[in-house]
Amino acid sequence: MTDRPATAPSLSIVIPMYREQDSVAPMLARVHEGLAAYPGPWELICVDDGSLDETGRRLLEQAQHYGPHVRVIRFARNHGQTMAMQAGIDAARGEVIATLDGDLQNDPADIPRMVEEMVARDLDLLAGYRANRQDAWLSRKLPSKLANRLIARVTGVKIRDYGCSLKIYRARVIKEVRLYGEMHRFIPVWAAMVTAPQRIGETAVSHNARQFGESKYGISRTFRVILDLLTVFFFLRFRARPGHFFGSIGLVFGALGGAAMLYLAVVKFVLGQSIGNRPLFLIAVLLLVFSIQFLTTGVLAEMMSRIFYQQHEGPLNAASDKAEPAPGWHQPALPAAAAQARPLPGEVASHSA
Repeated sequence: MTDRPATAPSLSIVIPMYREQDSVAPMLARVHEGLAAYPGPWELICVDDGSLDETGRRLLEQAQHYGPHVRVIRFARNHGQTMAMQAGIDAARGEVIATLDGDLQNDPADIPRMVEEMVARDLDLLAGYRANRQDAWLSRKLPSKLANRLIARVTGVKIRDYGCSLKIYRARVIKEVRLYGEMHRFIPVWAAMVTAPQRIGETAVSHNARQFGESKYGISRTFRVILDLLTVFFFLRFRARPGHFFGSIGLVFGALGGAAMLYLAVVKFVLGQSIGNRPLFLIAVLLLVFSIQFLTTGVLAEMMSRIFYQQHEGPLNAASDKAEPAPGWHQPALPAAAAQARPLPGEVASHSA
């Protein structure tokens, strides 16, 4: 893939930023350097996640400096990286969406190559993995490695670096995924619910040491990942049949409680012994109560699931991801021959996004 195509899909770059005031100017400069040769129209969407420093103001200044293709979304308060990323994805207009962190550790120069690779491999999501990660081993690399292995084992989506924010998506696929909480690290798993896992790939990307500010994550992130992973596991395996999840637990409790009650019945009516003061009697009653609760919860969950799917009938995504040209795009520079062939005012010219 040494020769770039003459045309490329329209591209939206989403960068969530929180307390990154010193990274704003070099980040936007690096994006424009890395995308200078991109052969298609592109836009940059920066989301200020309620920063209390100068991040928001500096973003607005840079937007005025570079032009209307740089768009800024500002939150009134901090909502977290996941919500900031979701806001940027919602605002994106490109056929392809790229996300990356605003701390200068991801290299925007990787984006054109990744877009070309995703199109060539016919993927819906291309995730980057940090081949030469420039982070502290104990506080960043170790918890990330543990989390990546755990997520891949539980979900079955084999991505070696879930924590790398540099990812490329087809807009029609990622816009079907709704992010909340701290679920941005599970995007490949959520995407696997919309598209085939075989259409999710990965590629090596550059990684730089942090230049400004400090990391918002530590080793405690591993424990939060475990809690989030339980939610992901439930939606991945039982989203369309929640009654099976709750019902299985209810049947186990019911079987244990029923067996205990049968044993106590033999002790009471066959052996003639008192069972009122035995702890097993109370445990058996609680197990049967738990069983009824889980079974009824499963029935209610099934009803809610059916209502949801009846309201969302139809294809999950469109057959085409073509985007119409709109104001505010950074247009690629035309070759000299193409520039001379531009139509005069009043002539009709055909073009595509």
